[in-house]
Amino acid sequence: MRHFFVISGGNVEEAFVRGILEKQPSVLIAADSGMDFCYRNGIRPDVIVGDFDSADSAALAAFRKQPDIRMIRLNPVKDDTDTESAIRLAIEMGAEEITLLGATGSRLDHVLGNIELLGIGLRAGVPIMLVDAHNRVRMIETGITLERAEQFGDYVSLIPYTGQVEHLYLKGFKYPLTDYCLQGFCSLGVSNEIIAERAEISFDGGILLVIESRDDA
Repeated sequence: MRHFFVISGGNVEEAFVRGILEKQPSVLIAADSGMDFCYRNGIRPDVIVGDFDSADSAALAAFRKQPDIRMIRLNPVKDDTDTESAIRLAIEMGAEEITLLGATGSRLDHVLGNIELLGIGLRAGVPIMLVDAHNRVRMIETGITLERAEQFGDYVSLIPYTGQVEHLYLKGFKYPLTDYCLQGFCSLGVSNEIIAERAEISFDGGILLVIESRDDA
């Protein structure tokens, strides 16, 4: 499994991300100022992509001296964010799974935009997980099983990404559902909990955001 990691320029909880990177990704891509985290922590990305308008000049200068790091400079006048370019590059390079780090923070427009990018993986058949110290976010169009021993935090929230998600079944949750049509503009799917060893989410029609959360890192 070719597992690519993309580090974006949002909020990076350094101890948490260092722990995640111990999984040793097949390829590590830094999106613009995501390289700053790598530089501070002595981590060598395989690829750096961005217009470099927000990257620290010391990090940029240091990585440019390393010929084995692929540097891709983008035109600052562009339609795509640096993070989107990094995700599309990962898929072009043969990623079979992508973990997106540094994609949350104080800019809600960036957070929502990065959640939107999960759909790139959905359409390409490459699962993408957006992860920070408190959340793991996935976008799905088919059912999944969550193992209680492997869950991320205590809560599981289901947000309909399309107007409605039809024939939704939840098994192994504190609040189960049977053949339910989950529609937008409501908070019914927020803060469920897994109570069995295995929880199942199944549906027929629509796209769901699955958000596993915890209050404290």
